[in-house]
Amino acid sequence: MKSDNIDRVLRSAAQRGEENPAAMPFGFDTRVVALWRAALPTSNGLMQLLRRVAVLSAAVIVVSTIAAVREANQSREIRGSLTNEFAITDSAIQDEFLK
Repeated sequence: MKSDNIDRVLRSAAQRGEENPAAMPFGFDTRVVALWRAALPTSNGLMQLLRRVAVLSAAVIVVSTIAAVREANQSREIRGSLTNEFAITDSAIQDEFLK
């Protein structure tokens, strides 16, 4: 009896033929995504606040680092020009004393 059932199922499958695969119903993917998002745990706002604080802190660190590097470069330039001016002044003073 079991082989008769299997033969019948196989004959039905053979007669079916090839058809286009069934398409997903309209809006199904949207419903799946909506149900998935609804299943996610909702936060109480504290995590969002912590994320914003972390992003703002990172931005402040980046800006302050850029400002510190720029200030250090300007300080080196000023220090370099002052040493040249002091050297010129020192040599001029020594020249005056040698006369």
